[in-house]
Amino acid sequence: MDENRLKLGFGLMRLPKFEDGTIDVEQVKKMVDLFIEAGGTYFDTAFAYPGSEEAIRQALVERYPRDSYTLASKLMCSPDMNSEEEAKNEFNISLERTQAGYFDYYLLHAIQRGNYKKYEEFRIWDYVKQLKEKGLVKHYGFSFHGDPELLKELLAQHPDVDFVQLQINYADWENPGVKSKENLEICREHGKKVVVMEPVKGGILADPIPTVKEIFDKADPDASYASWAVRFVASQEGIFKVLSGMSSIAQMENNLSYMKDFRPLNEEEEKVIEAAQEAIDADQSIPCTGCRYCTEGCPMEIPIPDIFAVENRRKGSPEFRTKREYVIVTTGKGKASDCLQCGQCESVCPQHLPIISLLEKCRELED
Repeated sequence: MDENRLKLGFGLMRLPKFEDGTIDVEQVKKMVDLFIEAGGTYFDTAFAYPGSEEAIRQALVERYPRDSYTLASKLMCSPDMNSEEEAKNEFNISLERTQAGYFDYYLLHAIQRGNYKKYEEFRIWDYVKQLKEKGLVKHYGFSFHGDPELLKELLAQHPDVDFVQLQINYADWENPGVKSKENLEICREHGKKVVVMEPVKGGILADPIPTVKEIFDKADPDASYASWAVRFVASQEGIFKVLSGMSSIAQMENNLSYMKDFRPLNEEEEKVIEAAQEAIDADQSIPCTGCRYCTEGCPMEIPIPDIFAVENRRKGSPEFRTKREYVIVTTGKGKASDCLQCGQCESVCPQHLPIISLLEKCRELED
């Protein structure tokens, strides 16, 4: 099977649902058919996606030859998980739910500072390698929501990882709470292929802020906002698949309209994306320029500009995502609540910002 036929991957986290919350399997079947007809092969589910593994069994596994597609799933060590046995049994449950026989791609799910030690404690890295040796997993990797230093550490400790799944999109390209660009560069340096999650940032970039819409509408009024986001990611070097969590036939058709015969962004389109990024950066509730004069003498080593950047990107984002970004920028440094109110920062701020009161507001990110 040619895994390069279509760069788009079908993310199965946000499948279409009925009003009672159950998945509309018949609609999923139609979406699967459209995807495969267009040359798609990569399907991405997880133990932690309610109903997803059972739905893809009915829509894909029971309807197509096993060698006509690749299926990815994930093992999640949640904070409240109590035992190694419970963690490892997720694989067996996923295999039972999907009836796939094996997983082409298997991931340690959502690794970040708050949980990465649990995967070590429960010996999950070794477990997944054993599954690969048995042929139950063809390729193993991990999905990542952490800082660049942790990514470097994990890749150094586990050089046999086949791939990494990263959050990459044009809004988070330089976002200090995500650092999409830097994390991608680290994977390139280690020779790891990258699967992309959240290319439209959980749907936010499919309906961006008005100033960004104006930029895209002027450049190409016929292109969907989502297409700009997905094509930006797919145009980056080292990208293996770009996942889109599609929840309707219309979304599938739109994605296939520009990804079936994918063409990378040209120089003019790259400038359009840069303008959109600048518009996002300018849409600030806190007009911090990031000069970092405030951090040089901070006795608590609080990364003030980075905290403000996370706060500024809060618009439209789910609370959990914003708090995750806050953890990334404050790991190993001071938090907003550590402020001593000494005033050093305010005395050197070129923008004359009321930094102490602004940090007070940002404390709610720690709740």
